[in-house]
Amino acid sequence: MAAASLWRAVTGAPPTPSEYSNIEFWSTPERTGWLTKQGEYIKTWRRRWFVLKQGKLFWFKESNITRYSIPRGVVPVATCLTVKGAEDVLHKQFAFELSTRDETMYFIADSEKEKEDWINSIGRSIVQHSMSVTDNEVVDYDNNSNGK
Repeated sequence: MAAASLWRAVTGAPPTPSEYSNIEFWSTPERTGWLTKQGEYIKTWRRRWFVLKQGKLFWFKESNITRYSIPRGVVPVATCLTVKGAEDVLHKQFAFELSTRDETMYFIADSEKEKEDWINSIGRSIVQHSMSVTDNEVVDYDNNSNGK
């Protein structure tokens, strides 16, 4: 599966439906908006429409999103460790970064307010979705320690 993911990233192919099919990203998202995103392998900057919903951050080429839209990419926020300002790293105004254990993605918002709103929304989503993982792990540890 990792090889398929890497191949999609290199060729620019969209994510597979299994990565997003259970989420109605076109309906009542938690946050949407334009951000400029740095490419993962080819480090060019491209403007994309982002949608945050149910612990996943999707991006699209256009803002007219329907049930038939195919995301250009998706990041499960539960895999993210931090989201924070990155002006000092990129030397660009309104920049922020989203880091997983394996990579750091960079974005540029249109204003300071947009940057802060995205950081807050993604941060809340990271906490919400990582807490459920932590709760399950705690329950598992408790069950193991009880000899079950």
